[in-house]
Amino acid sequence: MNKLIIFLFSFFLIAGCSSIKETNSSKNIQVYTSANQTNLRLSKSDTLLYFKEIKQPLETQVCIFVSPNKKFQTFLGIGGAITDASAEVFASLSAEKQQEFINAYFNKNKGIGYTLVRTNMNSCDFSSASYTYIKDGDKDLNSFNIDTDKQFKIPLIKKAMNAIGSNASFYISPWSPPAFMKDNNNMLRGGKLLPQYYQSWANYYVKYIQALQNEGLSVWGLTIQNEPMATQIWESCVFTAEEERDFLKNYLGPTLNKAGFGNKKITIWDHNRDLITQRVSAVLEDNEANKYVWGIGFHWYENWSGGDQMYENIGKINEMYPDKNLIFTEGCVEKFDAAKYQLWTNGERYGKSMINDFNNGTVGWTDWNILLNENGGPNHVKNFCFAPIHADLKTGQLIYTPSYYFIGHFSKFIDKGAKRISSSSSRSQLLTTSFQNPDGKVVTVVMNQSDKEIKYLLCVGINATDVTILPRAIQTLVF
Repeated sequence: MNKLIIFLFSFFLIAGCSSIKETNSSKNIQVYTSANQTNLRLSKSDTLLYFKEIKQPLETQVCIFVSPNKKFQTFLGIGGAITDASAEVFASLSAEKQQEFINAYFNKNKGIGYTLVRTNMNSCDFSSASYTYIKDGDKDLNSFNIDTDKQFKIPLIKKAMNAIGSNASFYISPWSPPAFMKDNNNMLRGGKLLPQYYQSWANYYVKYIQALQNEGLSVWGLTIQNEPMATQIWESCVFTAEEERDFLKNYLGPTLNKAGFGNKKITIWDHNRDLITQRVSAVLEDNEANKYVWGIGFHWYENWSGGDQMYENIGKINEMYPDKNLIFTEGCVEKFDAAKYQLWTNGERYGKSMINDFNNGTVGWTDWNILLNENGGPNHVKNFCFAPIHADLKTGQLIYTPSYYFIGHFSKFIDKGAKRISSSSSRSQLLTTSFQNPDGKVVTVVMNQSDKEIKYLLCVGINATDVTILPRAIQTLVF
């Protein structure tokens, strides 16, 4: 029936709308779909589509235009954070479910092919308790050890890195220095790093990288501070733009260089899109700070104020500093509610953000916790949230949410080293982005924001094919 519908639509399109003729050299197009109120989840269509020559699309036709000759940023990867919470939940699973989980995230054939891994240096809210790697007051770091990480986090990170292989990019982020280094003498509730501990704190990053290396884990990069303008009830530390700039150029950058870690990718900001232009300008307009910066990290929580996502700010940063890399470092659906495991709009939030972020120049995209339990934790301050996969530890089963499949429509098909290429839609109902992989294959993602099925033309140059996308669906087309 589906084949008949596609045939009839193509026939009438050819007869009444535009002149299309078969070309012998046309490529076939593989289509993968996830759609609301269906069983389609990254499901491959059993119907192959083929390009045909088209002279001119009409105003009455919905079109996705892809131009492979117009190339932009180089793709780094997509992934998520292995927090203490994720690792503790993972450790509670059976061996069989653990392997299913590793495959689901880190295997491109059996799963969705994550290649980025982020983890917390010291505790964060998604830890069972606050902790550091030193004894209280040890500014010289003589007591430094990562035994806390060895119990749960490091074993899972190793499994993930082994599954990813050579494409892995593993980076670290601190939520707070030890309490004694801060002006509020507390790892929680904001506070600031005291100037007399700037060097000790810079040394701390070096110690952590070295300790991870001793465990066989190679650190690709780091962010300076998670959410440096947020005073949270959990681990947090406030840096103004000038403070982050000066800490980087006078302490962290030189200290990493001296330790032989000048190749580690340093990312600034690591907070929401709202204040990003001010922060980035303040840091990068200083030449001494600028030379240490690989990229700018950002989150998606700026809508806490009731406004919309500020996607355009990422594009502005890309215009202002095209030599720096943009990387999404954290996002999740807040306020866990088990009744909303399969809420489709949670997944759509990912799809909309990823398409807009990539189209604005982002090279990598990192989700928050890769795994949480049936309560959206553990979290020592009860800030329970959603993850793409949850484990119901009462039954031992894994629960895959729509977010997992939406992310997979990108991560499973776009390869490291791909180039984003021009991709645009003729209707606002359809969002799209496209990449060309190193092997030459094009990956186009299309998301239908409407409640109606839409028939559209996928147009590449003078060639096109007829495609149908279901209501509230996301498709990946590979050709």
